[in-house]
Amino acid sequence: MGILKKLRMKLQLDHVRMKYFYLMLGISILPLLLLGYISFNIAKNTLIENQLKTTENNLKTSSEVADLLFRNIINMGRLISWSPDVRRELMDSAKYAGSGQNIMDNQTTIRIQNLISSYLIDTQDIDSVCLFDVNYRTVCYGNSSSIGSYNNGGIYPTISYSSWYKKSVKEQGRPVFFENNVLNDDDSNDTFSSVKLLRDSQNLYNPEKIGLLVVNIKKSMFTRVFQESSQNDWAVMDFSDKKESAVIKDTSSLNIELNRENNLESSLKLFQSKGYLTSNYQNQTTGWTFVQFIQEKELLKQSNQIGLATVLISSVLGLIVLLLAFSFSGSVSRPLINLRNIFQKVSVENQELNEKLVEAQLKEREAELRTLQAQIKPHFLYNTLDSIYWMAIMQKNHDIAKIAIALSESFKLSLNKGEDMIPVSKELEHIQHYMTIQNLRYKDRFQYLEKVNPEIMEQNILKLMLQPLVENAIYHGLEPKVGDGIIELTGKIKDGWVIFTVSDNGVGIKDIKATEQGYGLRNVRERLELCYGPDSTLTISSKVNEGTSIEIRFRFHAREE
Repeated sequence: MGILKKLRMKLQLDHVRMKYFYLMLGISILPLLLLGYISFNIAKNTLIENQLKTTENNLKTSSEVADLLFRNIINMGRLISWSPDVRRELMDSAKYAGSGQNIMDNQTTIRIQNLISSYLIDTQDIDSVCLFDVNYRTVCYGNSSSIGSYNNGGIYPTISYSSWYKKSVKEQGRPVFFENNVLNDDDSNDTFSSVKLLRDSQNLYNPEKIGLLVVNIKKSMFTRVFQESSQNDWAVMDFSDKKESAVIKDTSSLNIELNRENNLESSLKLFQSKGYLTSNYQNQTTGWTFVQFIQEKELLKQSNQIGLATVLISSVLGLIVLLLAFSFSGSVSRPLINLRNIFQKVSVENQELNEKLVEAQLKEREAELRTLQAQIKPHFLYNTLDSIYWMAIMQKNHDIAKIAIALSESFKLSLNKGEDMIPVSKELEHIQHYMTIQNLRYKDRFQYLEKVNPEIMEQNILKLMLQPLVENAIYHGLEPKVGDGIIELTGKIKDGWVIFTVSDNGVGIKDIKATEQGYGLRNVRERLELCYGPDSTLTISSKVNEGTSIEIRFRFHAREE
């Protein structure tokens, strides 16, 4: 009887242990697996949503950069079409052709080529330019391989039957961008064309056609407007023509080919079916669609790692639960409490991991966007100043042209490609551009003298160290003075010290302490000490109605230390 009782108790204990095992299996393993599945999907959806949003912003920025480049080409076409010299050559060419001369003479060809070259503001993206008169005689300038069979001086009446010519005539002088090179029968993949019908700019009410301008543009320009990423591919497509779609430029591994039945919606569905996430943006100038592709499996590598980590954690916890269930079957409360603590810890760690992952992705994308926007601003500023310069040249306003050039060069030297150090010669060049602007403003009131030892001209110094001192001399010393003034800048090395002095014969300074607290001098003093150490100095000496002298003193080797 005793043996049977012990056997029965053992069987009951085993039964309870198995029930406890199944209970623990149900309340721990399955929820952990469910938690892992939910965490994986949350991370996946968050990554996809943030990536698409970031890509859309990048595409918008890329489109704005492309608009700047397109506008440069459009402005160049306007300058050519407004040029009285070009108008005269095209109209004279039409008259000669009307008298029976079918081939343009060599001298006329050379004159028109020289005119074309003089209006090429930025040749980085332009492959060739061709001008046609009303009798379809052509003069081309640039890469001969991109103009097909169109030789200089030849006549090509078949152009009038081409679809691209008819489209440009229909636009009545507005530039039209085509996805291919309209002059090259080989359908080159390297260039595309901008076509503009030229009309007589002096006859505003009834302008007659005087010629045709074709600009062939390198498709490589698109590589400069898109962000380079190992995960992101891009394409430029033209869906503006309902009769026919085309791919202008493609860097993806999809080998995109479109036919007449393709539209934007069907094309995006095709890319998505091949495992790509897509974003698109329509360019304002051309109407073309910019598309960016991201392989979904590459994007989700990190979320897959989260899923794998969750499975491993669940497996380890499941093994622990099994051991606890069999080892501590008599004490149910303790394993349950431990499991609850472990479950909460896993939940917190998963949540923190997801938040850190999403935050890291967002910061990376924001940094990339700020970098691209920072590149756009100087580019836009240089193009704007360049446009002002050419408008001033056309209007024969040489003062404005000088100011535009001086200001453009001054900005380039100030930015210095992001570098803090600049050669002394470049800093002096910056001052000379600044003095050009001020003398144009004040009618050559200021005389600038420069005496700098040649041995320090190519030494690097902190940029914008000397120019604020010259600016301070003009605004506080010479501007209030009646009549002309003199600024003298000297530079030398003495006993291992580099000494620069800026002197003027202006009105002087009554309160030197107040002047030293001004933003410009305080900024120079602080940057001088930060760069060259506390033993560097900035000293002001002045006499009322006689002038002011500012001296800065530092050692070159202090920068290296």
